[in-house]
Amino acid sequence: MFKRLSRRLIFPLAVLAVVMFAFGGVASAQGGDTSATDELATAINIMWMLIAGFLVFFMQAGFAAVETGFTRAKNVAHTMMMNLMVFCIGAIGFWLVGFAFEFGAVNFAYPAVGAAGEWSFAPTTLGDWAGMLVTPLIRFGQFGILGGSGFMLQGVSAATGILAFFLFQMVFMDTAATIPTGSMAERLKFTGFILMGLWVSMFIYPLIGNWVWGGGWLQNLGRIAGLGNGVVDFAGSGVVHMVGGSIALVGAIAVGPRIGRFNADGSANAMPGHNIPLGVLGTIILFFGWFGFNPGSSLAFVGGGRDLAVLAAVNTLLAGAAGGISAMTYMWLIGPTRKPDPGLSVNGVLAGLVAITAPCAFVTPLSAVIIGLVAGVLVCLATFLLEKRRIDDPVGAAPVHLFNGAWGLLAVGIFANGNPASAGWNGVDSAVTGLLYGGGGQLLAQMIEIIAIFVVVGGLSYAFFRVLLALKVLRSEPAEELVGLDIPEMGAPGYTSVDVVMPGGRLAQQLPTIRSSSVSQPAR
Repeated sequence: MFKRLSRRLIFPLAVLAVVMFAFGGVASAQGGDTSATDELATAINIMWMLIAGFLVFFMQAGFAAVETGFTRAKNVAHTMMMNLMVFCIGAIGFWLVGFAFEFGAVNFAYPAVGAAGEWSFAPTTLGDWAGMLVTPLIRFGQFGILGGSGFMLQGVSAATGILAFFLFQMVFMDTAATIPTGSMAERLKFTGFILMGLWVSMFIYPLIGNWVWGGGWLQNLGRIAGLGNGVVDFAGSGVVHMVGGSIALVGAIAVGPRIGRFNADGSANAMPGHNIPLGVLGTIILFFGWFGFNPGSSLAFVGGGRDLAVLAAVNTLLAGAAGGISAMTYMWLIGPTRKPDPGLSVNGVLAGLVAITAPCAFVTPLSAVIIGLVAGVLVCLATFLLEKRRIDDPVGAAPVHLFNGAWGLLAVGIFANGNPASAGWNGVDSAVTGLLYGGGGQLLAQMIEIIAIFVVVGGLSYAFFRVLLALKVLRSEPAEELVGLDIPEMGAPGYTSVDVVMPGGRLAQQLPTIRSSSVSQPAR
């Protein structure tokens, strides 16, 4: 027993020793060589960003579980495959051109921030970025539109922090790309899904990411128009969630509702998900991953990034919890069933997390609770609104991500309290300050971001989906939808109710055999 206990303690003790050694090295170096201090601090910051990126990657498991649990059993393999392959497709698309479009002009647009063109909290944040990501593709003064260097990571040295930054930003993009798979689940052709993944990873997400995080015109509204600190979106209520939610909404509209979801008189029929425990488990995984999503967006832990990261972590916890309580209470006391609905309680948690994503480093814990409480009610109201408009969103992707992404952006402009750690954000000397603390210009900047994302992302994506619909690669065939997309699209069932062996390996031709539980078992 003692030996087993010793083996279990080896790994955590080793990790603790490494961390103590690293921070001890920082302390000792502070009294000695400055370059050694900078190098060690940079290494710790890059490690922080990588760990946060790994947590965000694990959110893909949460999205897969939530979407699969809240859809029907006949589409399990199809929904899971979309959640798996959206990462693979997105990673390659973002590597090819997406990262360059998003961040390929960041140094050129930031001559006044940091030393030698470094990102933020310079000079010990991510190392020396000088000479890379310096060529804009489309730029009009400080009105940056699109980056133009770093395609396929060409010219990027492993000695810099850019590779770690690429990984961190790639998993953020993947979050936006996977959101629409939920709103179009159970009737989206796999070919259309692949094209959508390329659309998001290679163009539409990087476009908005450049405007807000890559030195683009929204980020510079403070310097060029005097609107607070320009658009402030700490971890992506807008860039990630509003973008994904906008695509989810117009995708659901373009693809149309599932067969049988609405009656001729406009009334709705419930189509319950097949596995509520799986959906709840996925939500817990997403909550866990969000502690990489929000705190990790400080991009540093040594120096000013530490204070932002810790505040972001606490506010993330409180807003997610408040959102879940708010949605549960609303459904219990006011909702149509007067029961604490599991599906909307789950979405209340996610709504609170989405809403706090932009303001998490700029608001007090009390404000975080208020933001979460509002988000929980908002997601319920938005769900009922879409149903009334006959828009079929099986997992509530648009209510969670679009509506509460917008609420999160507004929350920055309302509740940001002038946190001293945010001074200098987006090249503006003052701290980020919302309306309640005397910063009216910040609220206007946030409203401009909301309008820009919804109009540009929603408009271009709707046109994109209409083209796919015309080419007959967006919506599944009615017969396939009725029987379930697993075998027609994937060639394999997600679940089987009987133990079968399919002769000849032609699974798609054996659909009646698999679907009938009364069929006799083939000889083994």
